Amino acid sequence: MDLPSLAVILQTALSPNPDERKAAEQGLNQIQYTPQHLVRLLQIIVDNNCDMAVRQVASIHFKNFIAKNWAPHEPNEQQKILQSDKDMVRDHILVFVAQVPPLLRVQLGECLKTIIHADYPEQWPHLLDWVKHNLQGQQVYGALFVLRILSRKYECHTTDVTSMKGYKNYEFKSDEERTPVYRIVEETFRHLLNIFNRLVQIPNPSLEIADLIKLICKIFWSSIYLEIPKQLFDPNVFNAWMILFLNVLERPVPSEGEPADPELRKSWGWWKVKKWTVHILNRLYTRFGDLKLQNPDNKAFAQMFQKNYAGKILECHLNLLNRIRVGGYLPDRVTNLVLQYLSNSISKNIMYNLLQPRLDVLLFEIVFPLICFNDNDQKLWDEDPHEYVRKGYDIIEDLYSPRTASMDFVTELVRKRGKDNLHKFIQFIVEIFKRYDESPAKYKPYRQKDGALLAIGSLCDKLKQTEPYKSELERMLVQHVFPEFNSPVGHLRAKAAWVAGQYAHINFSDQNNFRKALLCVVSGLRDPDLPVRVDSVFALRLFVEACRDLNEIRPILPQLLDEIFKLMNEVENEDLVFTLETIVDKFGEEMAPYALGLCQNLAAAFWRCMNTAEADEDADDPGALAAVGCLRAISTILESVSRLPQLFVQIEPTLLPIMRRMLTTDGQEVFEEILEIVSYMTFFSPTISLEMWSLWPLMIDALADWAIDFFPNILVPLDNYISRGTVHFLSCKEPDYQQSLWNMISSIMADKNLEDGDIEPAPKLIEVVFHNCKGQVDQWVEPYLRITVERLRCTEKSYLKCLLMQVIADALFYNPSLTLSILHKLGVATEVFSLWFQMLQQVKKSGVRANFRREHDKKVCCLGLTSLLGLPADQLPVEALGRVFRANLDLLVAYKDQVAEAAKEEEADDDDDMDGFQTDDEGDDGDGSDKDMGIDAEDGDEADSIRLQKLAAQARNFRRNDEDYDDSDDDYSDDEELQSPIDEVDPFIFFVDTIKAMQASDPLRFQNLTQTLEFNYQAIANGVAQHADQRRAEIEKEKMEKASAAATS
Repeated sequence: MDLPSLAVILQTALSPNPDERKAAEQGLNQIQYTPQHLVRLLQIIVDNNCDMAVRQVASIHFKNFIAKNWAPHEPNEQQKILQSDKDMVRDHILVFVAQVPPLLRVQLGECLKTIIHADYPEQWPHLLDWVKHNLQGQQVYGALFVLRILSRKYECHTTDVTSMKGYKNYEFKSDEERTPVYRIVEETFRHLLNIFNRLVQIPNPSLEIADLIKLICKIFWSSIYLEIPKQLFDPNVFNAWMILFLNVLERPVPSEGEPADPELRKSWGWWKVKKWTVHILNRLYTRFGDLKLQNPDNKAFAQMFQKNYAGKILECHLNLLNRIRVGGYLPDRVTNLVLQYLSNSISKNIMYNLLQPRLDVLLFEIVFPLICFNDNDQKLWDEDPHEYVRKGYDIIEDLYSPRTASMDFVTELVRKRGKDNLHKFIQFIVEIFKRYDESPAKYKPYRQKDGALLAIGSLCDKLKQTEPYKSELERMLVQHVFPEFNSPVGHLRAKAAWVAGQYAHINFSDQNNFRKALLCVVSGLRDPDLPVRVDSVFALRLFVEACRDLNEIRPILPQLLDEIFKLMNEVENEDLVFTLETIVDKFGEEMAPYALGLCQNLAAAFWRCMNTAEADEDADDPGALAAVGCLRAISTILESVSRLPQLFVQIEPTLLPIMRRMLTTDGQEVFEEILEIVSYMTFFSPTISLEMWSLWPLMIDALADWAIDFFPNILVPLDNYISRGTVHFLSCKEPDYQQSLWNMISSIMADKNLEDGDIEPAPKLIEVVFHNCKGQVDQWVEPYLRITVERLRCTEKSYLKCLLMQVIADALFYNPSLTLSILHKLGVATEVFSLWFQMLQQVKKSGVRANFRREHDKKVCCLGLTSLLGLPADQLPVEALGRVFRANLDLLVAYKDQVAEAAKEEEADDDDDMDGFQTDDEGDDGDGSDKDMGIDAEDGDEADSIRLQKLAAQARNFRRNDEDYDDSDDDYSDDEELQSPIDEVDPFIFFVDTIKAMQASDPLRFQNLTQTLEFNYQAIANGVAQHADQRRAEIEKEKMEKASAAATS
């Protein structure tokens, strides 16, 4: 397509007629992959004779196409842009990026970023030469613009996926990835320094000069972000840069051209230069100029920086802050950064000594006024209270806030230099309180009182630990905080609620004061001003946590819930949900009457939050965070009423639409929370409804498509479906859940691109099927065994090997004869059993068992091996029988010992001071009936008892010792919360009953086995028989106690 025709389509894309716009977009999509299309778009973008709106549409289309198609996103994906087109774009975009208007330059900059990240240095080796050449020529701005993008590649970058909670994940470049930055510094910094030097000497500089200096600062920032390039270790070179930065820092911004509008003023070029300069000096100071943080290689640099520059920067910063004291302007971000520098200086003796002469002026005339309520706060409070609330609870705002930085400075000062400053500062606050109390209402310093309360609340941790303030806190609250609950000034009512919450956990000598504060906070929930209501809910959470007598809250619980939900209808704030969660957690099953209403309100709030987040498409939007909080609160409610299954039937219709929608790609940001809700609903409901079964395909599809990272979370509800809805799982053919599960598991286990850790839930799911569907899934035993053995052969991680081997054990327990015949049919029986016995015998250097370390692992292996012992002689030869028997005895000893140890730890109530493991001699007396095992007891079997004790001691050494774990097997903790049909099978009783059945059915085989046993194994068998009798008695006793308890209730 020629240029005029393309321009016409782009013009049509601007049409107010939606049909014409749609047709134009379709036309662009049809021609986007044709040769020269990108080149023609670029020609339109740079054509000054073309309509600006058309050029802008072309630039957006150009940017989006490059972002999507310049580099393949998948390993085997075909290139969609011709190499000749790429070469043409790379050659020309550099020439025009500085010439186009700023509106278009932004779009071309994004394109350059994509291309540089994909192509430099391998496919674009001459880019740096172009930059270097133009830094010395006429295209300085273009060269700096490109160099900024290039250097930023080696700073850090955000991953493509935003985290589940709405924040971006940051990945930092490794040393190897940053190697090209060293060449960038080597080739360009000399020229940058020359340009910078010329720019700062220009009298009456224009705004264009500010743009050039700002670009140089950004390039320097990216280059030193993670480490100091070696070229800057040259004292002369570094000093040359520092002279220029200090020059920019000290020099007043030009008086002409500064905008009057506050929003335009803070982003004015010269203030941006000041901000980036402070940014760089802070980075040098905190990351490279701190002797405590430095590695030995950089120690000399840190010493040099401290000696030559740190104090000078401190002086410049104090001078900058002085602008605020005399009524001048300083952007919030610059103020914040300067105060960060000062906070970092407090702990360093030399710097603190420099700070001290000016500390009182700084603290009381600059920092404290910044803490106080101001005109901008009042304007926002009056005109947009929702925005006031958002800013007050937004952690991103805190990063830029002068108030937060000021309070951080005060906190650091009293923490590190409290002896010099705490009393002085508190005296200052007391004087404000006194002046406030003594002034008539018309002249009260309301804003200073607000700042004083903020300071007192922020210093609560220090004051709660320090006398004489510690013993005066209650009186301070009664005298100076409680009266403000009734203040005519809204922001003081809000601050009173917030401060009261900070001190809710102190020991009140008079409980009436706690009660009074609580009631005042509750009253604040109905305040006419939104910020007061929000701060009151925030404080309420702290009072609920601190409340020792829930009767203080119980009578007003319905009222509290009602007010919280009214507020949730007004504002999206995760702290509101936290308060609700705390109340639910505190009252537990008492929340049952409110559970349905709570879930309905939270569901409605969730949909509102999601709609807001989708409309805004802002990763940091509070609506997205509040949505997560709503789901978390729903989970807390479900957990609190878990013993009331009928409630789940009532709640299900409210939650089903959320679960259905959010189990698709729409719910990626809340997927973990949704799966937790699905887990509760499928576990605690009396039965799993057909509507809940409709969620199964959604989870399977998500797992196949994008949710492999959530496989451990998906495992739980799938387990619930199979174990609690076994009949439906087995009988339903539309959809066929058995086939669906097989398709998913076989696909994942056969995928060689997935790491061992990714597929661990798969063998656990196979185990769920074999345990819950015993005798009903014979047709699936062979396919599951086949994929298990195939994956076992390529598995490296020991924990996954254990899980896969346990599938073999589960299959043997399911049907030993069928399983053994399949293993022989597949030709893998010898291979599998050799590996299994090898894994059972492996120990670490310390003597602990290398594999099958959980109680569950040992039990599964015991049941599988014992099932083999029940096979007839023609299926299990006598030599194999003896080996299986011995391995089983060893495992039973280890299992018994581990269970006993766990019981002791539980009995000790998780005693953190427990050092090592105590011995357990229970059942080791050796005086039980050996005849139950068919082994003749010898007279005077004291020796047997001693041998058993030694074996038990040896088995205890096989217990878990965290220091012995060297392959990140956190997986080896027992899944106590997971239930299984084998929980009802005692491995000792199962073993003894199997041996007795062998003795009855094939006495000769039994006799041959026992006669060939070594004496120590005969002794172990004797102990196992005794323990089995003991377990029978314990189980019978437990049954009788349960029956008695049921009859009583």
